[in-house]
Amino acid sequence: MGRTVSLRSDALSAEISTLGAELRALADAEGRALLWHGDPAFWTGRAPLLFPIVGELPDLTLVHEGKGHPMRRHGFARFSEFEVVEEAPDRATFRLLPSAATRAEYPFDFALEVTFALEGATLAMEAVVTNPGPGVLPASFGYHPAFLWPLPYGGTRAEHRVIFEHPEPAPIHRPVNGLLSRASEPSPAAEGVLKPDDAMFERDALIFLGLNSHRLQYGVPGRPGLDITFPGMPDLGIWTKPGAPYLCIEPWSGYATPEGDTRPFVEKPGLLHIPAGEERRFVMTVRLIPEVAA
Repeated sequence: MGRTVSLRSDALSAEISTLGAELRALADAEGRALLWHGDPAFWTGRAPLLFPIVGELPDLTLVHEGKGHPMRRHGFARFSEFEVVEEAPDRATFRLLPSAATRAEYPFDFALEVTFALEGATLAMEAVVTNPGPGVLPASFGYHPAFLWPLPYGGTRAEHRVIFEHPEPAPIHRPVNGLLSRASEPSPAAEGVLKPDDAMFERDALIFLGLNSHRLQYGVPGRPGLDITFPGMPDLGIWTKPGAPYLCIEPWSGYATPEGDTRPFVEKPGLLHIPAGEERRFVMTVRLIPEVAA
């Protein structure tokens, strides 16, 4: 499981595992949990990091220069042991570098550093993907935190809302056998408010591509909840297993290969192409707020 790094501010506490640099717990000052606890009856994940892909590749295989490399759903970062390069009471940084194991799946050089910082009622997460060169680095990155549904502030699951910063009228997609559906369907958040229920997830996740919003609130209107930002990340997955007491709110930069797309990996839609010597940053913040907007 790796070792656990604990962080604390006056309003929040967090625990992060060196395995996957995964957020394993997030709680308020009274110790009330905000993050799903990983019950294997539903899903053992809590907040995995998705790198170097989001979703799946066809046949779970990365094809590069005519050679196939087995690549698991959402990539290998969540199964990898990270090095702790900074550790303080309120912040910690974790680093993953290439190894024989990563090169077997992903034949590229990279550096991935992820920093978690608590300040008051805010958890800030910043991932930095660096390309040491010499060629272009093709990669995607995503966050996958599972927040409790319901949150511990009263109100039923049915009363919870995801309130987007702006209306989201564009059609959404679904996963189909791990890939991105070519078909689309009307957005359930066209007016900017999503009312999640179990039936909504019987056909897997909701996938929003090219969002208007980079901020949202989650919880019961009029009660304490979460304000979530993800500047610069264009895509979003929202997912649960029907009946499970969590809701994953997942900012992404990238998405699964569209069904039927057989191009080599470097031509995959949704990838970033990071030039040699450059980096890309991916930020997500979670702030505990006293009242979700009505």
